[in-house]
Amino acid sequence: MFDNANVKGSEFLRKMKAFARRKKLTFRWVPERGAGSHGTLYVGDRFTIVKDLKKELGPGLLSDFAVGYGEATRDFEGGPLMFTATYPANFLAEKNGKGFHVRFPDLPEALTGGIDLDDTREQAGDCLAEAIAGRITRRDSIPVPSRLKRGQYPVSVPLYLAPKFALYLAMRESGMRNTELAKRLGVSETVVRRMLDPKHNTKSGKIQAALAMLGKRIVVRFEDAA
Repeated sequence: MFDNANVKGSEFLRKMKAFARRKKLTFRWVPERGAGSHGTLYVGDRFTIVKDLKKELGPGLLSDFAVGYGEATRDFEGGPLMFTATYPANFLAEKNGKGFHVRFPDLPEALTGGIDLDDTREQAGDCLAEAIAGRITRRDSIPVPSRLKRGQYPVSVPLYLAPKFALYLAMRESGMRNTELAKRLGVSETVVRRMLDPKHNTKSGKIQAALAMLGKRIVVRFEDAA
C-alpha cells in the first residue's frame, strides 16, 4: 500500500480511508485527547495511534502499522494498582537511517517515531499519553507496565494525565460506577465524568478527594533521569 516509502501522516490517513472504503469498513479519526499531536485511527474494529499528520512516517513505522492494529479490549476486571506509571518502549532505527520508530510492548496500538533520539523521546511520551487517554475514553483495560529490559527506554505517563489515570484504575479496581462515586462525593455524575475526561482540565484537589474516597493516593517520586 505504501511501497516502503516515507509518507506524511495526512497521506497515511487518506490511504487508510480509501482502504476502509474498499473493504467496507468503518473509518474514524479521533484527534489528540491530550496536550500532544498524536491521534487515534479506527478502521473496522481495530485501532492504532498515528503521530503528527504534518510529519513523515518512516518505513519501519509503516511496516508496524501493516502488521496489524491494536485490538480493542473491554475487560472491566480490576487489577493490581500499585505500580510506577512508566512503560518500556523499543526505539528501533529506521532502515533508511533516518530516525527511529517506536513500539510499546504493553500497548500494541502505540506506534510512533522521531527524526532523532530527542525527538523520538518526545514523540514516545505524546504517543503513550494518547494510548492511555484512548483506553480511558473507551473504558478499555490498561495493562500493568512490564519490566524494563536492556536496550529499552522508559517512557512515563505525563503529569497532566497521571491523576486521571490513577482515578480510572482505582475505580476499575473497586468496581465503583460514576454515579456511586458522585453520590459519595456529593457531586453530580457529570463532575465525575469530567474527572475522567482526558481533555477536561480538572483541579487536582477534586481528583485527590475522589482517590481518598476510594482509599487511594498518588505518590510523587523524583529520581535522576536515565
